[in-house]
Amino acid sequence: GDILDGYSRTDGVWILTRNKQFYETNNEKECADKCEAERNFTCRAFLFTRKKLQCLTLAENAKMTVTFASTDTVLYEKIIYLMQCKRGIGTDYRGTEAKTQRGIPCQKWAEKIPHKPKYTPEKHPNAGLEENYCRNPDADENGPWCYTTDPAMRFDYCAIPECEDQCMQCNGEDYRGEVSRTESGLECQHWDVQEPHMHGFILKHYPEKDLKMNYCRNPDGELRPWCFTTNPNKRWEYCNIPRCTAPPPVSGLDSQCLSGRGEDYRGRIAITESGNACQHWNTQFPHKHGWIPDRYPCKGLEENYCRNPDGEKKPWCYTTNSNIRWEYCAIPPCDRTEQGIAGVPVQAPLTEECYRGKGESYRGTTSVTASGRKCQAWSSMFPHKHIKTPDRFPDADLRDNYCRNPDGDSSPWCFTTDPNTIWEYCNLKRCDDHTQE
Repeated sequence: GDILDGYSRTDGVWILTRNKQFYETNNEKECADKCEAERNFTCRAFLFTRKKLQCLTLAENAKMTVTFASTDTVLYEKIIYLMQCKRGIGTDYRGTEAKTQRGIPCQKWAEKIPHKPKYTPEKHPNAGLEENYCRNPDADENGPWCYTTDPAMRFDYCAIPECEDQCMQCNGEDYRGEVSRTESGLECQHWDVQEPHMHGFILKHYPEKDLKMNYCRNPDGELRPWCFTTNPNKRWEYCNIPRCTAPPPVSGLDSQCLSGRGEDYRGRIAITESGNACQHWNTQFPHKHGWIPDRYPCKGLEENYCRNPDGEKKPWCYTTNSNIRWEYCAIPPCDRTEQGIAGVPVQAPLTEECYRGKGESYRGTTSVTASGRKCQAWSSMFPHKHIKTPDRFPDADLRDNYCRNPDGDSSPWCFTTDPNTIWEYCNLKRCDDHTQE
């Protein structure tokens, strides 16, 4: 195949590295040849500038150093050095894991203390024996290993996960691959820029979502990973990432009681707080909805059991009462101290059932619209993408999915969880202005 197939390409990026070599080349393929033939250091990546036709081979990649924007530059990184997983027994593993499965730090391959190594960089120059990274120079069937820094243990194996070849589990919420094109072939917009599309997915507000570079991600509970596109006429699009063939790992967190918001609740309560029976998740009667079990295989949407698939305050369900779309469920808490210590009840949060003026100061916890639809969380982009995000309106208290009025509308409102209804005013009345505060 093409020599560039072994590289991941990123346009407009420069990386800072001291260990590099300059070459004159005519194109990217010639530059890749220089990287493959580099003998001054292990070449992990190269930079190519189109105007100057300049080639820089690099000892480091973007995972190891600082990156900058550079319009005329293309960064090519060897995929083998970006992978933090192993294929097969891991003879080609070139990741940076440097401790054993027991947590013992690895000894550097070039050192002779505390153990005199049989496998050294000089004897095995093509085995990637750099620093103290886990490697498999002898094709051990148990996978990558290293000499340890414990004098009592000469070597031990490393806990390197198996590669799933850029596939996703569940709805891809934990997908950390490097696909950066949409299913129609459009290049993804970098998460840390606001052009051509402005958005609220700022890295510092979503540190656990791994919004790196322009890789496809699923930070908001969509059906699968997606990205904003670099096409001004197409705001966003799903990415074509296959589902893993192996079953999703068992978390061990499935709970039969309420802990936190109850997102891991997998009990069998199927009745709401007011006594309404829950509607089955795989039916659309009496209420049509988008929480279809086949679409969300890891949300536990079984039978008509109460669940919390969308990060609500606690588990809920659609009801079999055609006049009440959904309600919260009464789930017993896992820790009784959550309900009060020594019989002293915890004070309930103050709720406001009315608003004053236009409701811009409303800070209650109502999260239902006038028609009974559930509100979408302000930090979520599903089912509706928007710019009314907490970071853009820091003074508007856009918490959870509570009704608010961040833009001076006539009364508090919210985006709805109904894909067919973008937003509605909330089920709130205006306070009697003569009522004492």
